[in-house]
Amino acid sequence: MSQTGVFEERVLFSPNLPTAINLLLQKAVAASHAEKPLAENLFKQAQQLDPSCLQTYFALYKFYFYQGRLQEAEREVLAALEEAAAQAGFPSDYRRLTSERAQWDLYASEISLFYLYSLKALAFIKLRLEQQAESRDILSHMQILDPEDRCGASVIMSLADALLEDAA
Repeated sequence: MSQTGVFEERVLFSPNLPTAINLLLQKAVAASHAEKPLAENLFKQAQQLDPSCLQTYFALYKFYFYQGRLQEAEREVLAALEEAAAQAGFPSDYRRLTSERAQWDLYASEISLFYLYSLKALAFIKLRLEQQAESRDILSHMQILDPEDRCGASVIMSLADALLEDAA
């Protein structure tokens, strides 16, 4: 892989991302099309370097999703939800979080917004895994957790509705 390749494939992660993690993620993105095993290894190295860095979870679950490795994407999203909830100090289980919604402002920080975006990703992965009931359950909770639809879960809900209509 040439140095130029890294810059051609550059992805903008959080501006506060540590340099070493950003470099690993950039190399992984650059390798993700032609050298998938190398890319996966680089994504995992970045995550191991700092397991509290949420961007590494995001990058890894996106990588798995785009590779069609949905069970692995689901596993990473669940890990992302656990880590984000731990950092934000709220329950990781979206059902419990919904019932305790009044205690939490999920728009208050990047971490809680990351949680919502990852929850939306989980709903989409469940939909792709043909687990429509689970996807719809997540999406119905998202309507409560994200009433302003800042994370765009309504788009996934529309897709789920269309799939339900097609099945009927």
